[in-house]
Amino acid sequence: MSPAGSTPLLDQVNYPRDLRALPRRALRQLADELRQETISAVSVTGGHLGAGLGVVELTVALHYVFDTPRDKLIWDVGHQAYPHKILTGRRSRMRTLRQGGGLSGFTKRAESEYDPFGAAHSSTSISAGMGFAVARDLKKEDFNVICVIGDGAMSAGMAYEAMNNAGGRNERLIVILNDNDMSIAPPVGAMSNYLARLISSRPYRGFRRFAKTIAHRFPRGFEKLAKRWEEYTRGLFTGGTLFEELGFYYVGPIDGHNLDHLIPILENARDARQNKPILIHVVTQKGKGYPPAEASADKYHGVVKFDVITGEQKKSVSKAPSYTKVYAEALIAEAEKDERIVAITAAMPSGTGLDLFAKRFPDRCFDVGIAEQHGVTFAAGLAAEGMKPFATIYSTFLQRAYDQVVHDVAIQRLPVRFAMDRAGLVGADGPTHAGSFDITYLATLPGFVVMAASDEVELTNMVATAAAIDDRPSAVRYPRGEGIGLERPKKGTPLEIGKGRIVREGTSIAILNLGTRMAECLIAAEKLSGCGLPATVADARFAKPLDHDLIRRLAREHEVLITIEEGSIGGFAAHVMQFLALEGAFDKGLKFRPMTLPDRFIDQDTPEKMYEAAGLDAKAIVATALSALGREREAAALRA
Repeated sequence: MSPAGSTPLLDQVNYPRDLRALPRRALRQLADELRQETISAVSVTGGHLGAGLGVVELTVALHYVFDTPRDKLIWDVGHQAYPHKILTGRRSRMRTLRQGGGLSGFTKRAESEYDPFGAAHSSTSISAGMGFAVARDLKKEDFNVICVIGDGAMSAGMAYEAMNNAGGRNERLIVILNDNDMSIAPPVGAMSNYLARLISSRPYRGFRRFAKTIAHRFPRGFEKLAKRWEEYTRGLFTGGTLFEELGFYYVGPIDGHNLDHLIPILENARDARQNKPILIHVVTQKGKGYPPAEASADKYHGVVKFDVITGEQKKSVSKAPSYTKVYAEALIAEAEKDERIVAITAAMPSGTGLDLFAKRFPDRCFDVGIAEQHGVTFAAGLAAEGMKPFATIYSTFLQRAYDQVVHDVAIQRLPVRFAMDRAGLVGADGPTHAGSFDITYLATLPGFVVMAASDEVELTNMVATAAAIDDRPSAVRYPRGEGIGLERPKKGTPLEIGKGRIVREGTSIAILNLGTRMAECLIAAEKLSGCGLPATVADARFAKPLDHDLIRRLAREHEVLITIEEGSIGGFAAHVMQFLALEGAFDKGLKFRPMTLPDRFIDQDTPEKMYEAAGLDAKAIVATALSALGREREAAALRA
């Protein structure tokens, strides 16, 4: 909590019903206290700060005007919903945000009835809202559906697909466009707010209906001309023509930090009761009310723990660079010698390291916005014309473009290089951002080369390998977080496709690792040797194509073969098992144990604790080996 006595009004608000009992004149103070509490909470836990500070007044106004949770309030992405969580019964738990056993950093249905729809990927809110609205109508119920979507999320095609559907159905739906970055409209002022309030009002809407009725009595050409004149005149003032063409009644732009403007317009939208979707264009400022965040919105989008007074973030000092930085520097080194190399990101230049690439090669780096589908096919077009595109996208975000990966890249065998950041478990962001499935969904595609780096040197070499592959698509995956501190070459050396390596020799247990569990594998090998079971550790490097000679050798020379991967069932282990089964290795008594992520989503925690919960740490590897050899009592003791 904030210091005692510093939030007297917020202390009276546990749920939105308490907020709605306040006089309207008190809402300004409440918003100020809510902003203070949000800053205080995030300074302790880290998390998304700037977006939440930008919607404090909007959050207060929405819960004041609408009867939540009966009215459904859907936040797109959900990373801006911290003030919403504070007002909806979760203030006492805000210091557990993004921690093990604590609150999610996004909206989550299982967490609160005030979160009707869970989200963490963008551009889903209007589609979900359509589902709620249609279900409401089919059940003959009566409540409002409000979707809050950011301007960045509006760069995704899914948002427009949903708007087109909503406008075509004339669905009763309210969409709030939170414009805090793209500057869709010019700066707002008194006249703009006056116009917004006017055109959302009942008299104006009544006048529109009257005008349309009169226009019907004139020749058709005049009627169409009158309709166009009215819509385009409003569009000239407000910039809403695009939304009108999609079938929405457009209101705005309005100042999203002025409660005196926000509340009457939201009330007008609530009371409209018309069978037509409404879009309210609200202009806000990221980081509003906290000077360090206002001055540097990008650095305060997502933060670690920080000092409230100075704004200084308390970042841990590491001797090793992040895998993201290793990738970026390796790609820059390749691009220095090959001008055909270009890089593509989907609204995550700093998150993927491509901000570094863009500084060096501004004309060869492309941020397509939150549009992974477009980004992949854009890369395919570049590849078809002889360029060397690196589509650098979080593993969990690439899922959104799987059809394009299959149809536009794999079937045409185009040499698009996919670099998948955030592979494996990611810590505080939880299951929505965990790269759990990319090995499975890419290795199943004919012709794909799929690599996973075990350390930063391997990642550097894999970037060079991808750059050299010109006859088929390829992918390299690497985790969030830091490397292990190895000295890297200035430029990578291409690996032989489909060839792994032996890291440690043994005779009893073979551990075949794919990815950055290598350090845990080596610890497990030491412990197994202490149990009288000398262990071989191998780095597969490639999930596809497999190193058949290496796998044959491991199967032939060891009693037990264990595979380790930071991915779901159906991935690397499935391919190894398929190969061994067709080779007849299981007919000869080989004991095989696949270790993958379990068949469940793992909630946020530290990555170490998440991998322990997943059963992919050194202790679990040793227990698996002992169990395979029938030493169940020792294995059970380790698992206890």
